[in-house]
Amino acid sequence: MRERLKFMKPLEPMQVETPPVGDDWLHEIKYDGFRTQLILDWAGARTFTRTGIDWSKRYWPVIDAAEKLPAKAFILDGEMIAPDPDGTPNFHAMHSRMAWNAEQLAYVAFDILHLEGQDLRALPLIERKARLWDLVRPAEGIIQYSDHVEGNGAAFFEAVEKMGLEGMVSKRRESPYRGGKLDFWVKTKCWEIGDFELLGIKREPGKPVAAIMARDGRYAGTAAVTLPKGVRERLWQRVAQGKTARPQRQVPTAVAGAAVDWVKPGIKARVKFLRGEHKLRHASMQAFLEDD
Repeated sequence: MRERLKFMKPLEPMQVETPPVGDDWLHEIKYDGFRTQLILDWAGARTFTRTGIDWSKRYWPVIDAAEKLPAKAFILDGEMIAPDPDGTPNFHAMHSRMAWNAEQLAYVAFDILHLEGQDLRALPLIERKARLWDLVRPAEGIIQYSDHVEGNGAAFFEAVEKMGLEGMVSKRRESPYRGGKLDFWVKTKCWEIGDFELLGIKREPGKPVAAIMARDGRYAGTAAVTLPKGVRERLWQRVAQGKTARPQRQVPTAVAGAAVDWVKPGIKARVKFLRGEHKLRHASMQAFLEDD
């Protein structure tokens, strides 16, 4: 039997604080879903997670659509999303749609690694995207094309922020495709500020003091305590007054087993955090307030 096409290690963007400038960069929306590699060969289509796990059964409508594209063999890189009616990705709907309404998923393709027996990874990105467009156009319905703009990274990021999206990915237009984390793809994420319930304060030698947070009754992660000195001292006093023996919400074993000063309900924390993350990441505590 002929050998089937194999999963290829994906290229992972590096995270940066601000989008790159210059006309040699392409900018795309960062879609909030599951990174997915879509492969078609002589025996049919398959989908793989970013770590190479076969999820074809979960994404069967995308499999059907891939087998109708005008090619006999390809490897696409993209994101599986659960779009709202306006097209905005809704990560929280992903699991229910995979289980019950997979036809309401969409696959957004942003790169092509192989086509009709030819390895395309050495080609410049801008050429790969042209071949990808030729394959998936008109790019509507369940298999879509990730549009891009060239240059004007700051303006693109401003638009992404206003739209309430997770962030953006910038890619060097002449770059090849290689597996691993490389700096010719970079991601810039948007920030949010929100209020959380303070569960406790975690102190570990050699590490920043961390506030353990909950939101909507569930553990949400940790945030570095970056308060001014006077505010921080008032927080320590409030924590000392409100100590309790155990957390007021269920938290992961690794957190519960650490040296933590747990507190009774009543302290809220204002936190700056990266948008689109499903637990707090790169988060910092900006202020705290107490329930009336």
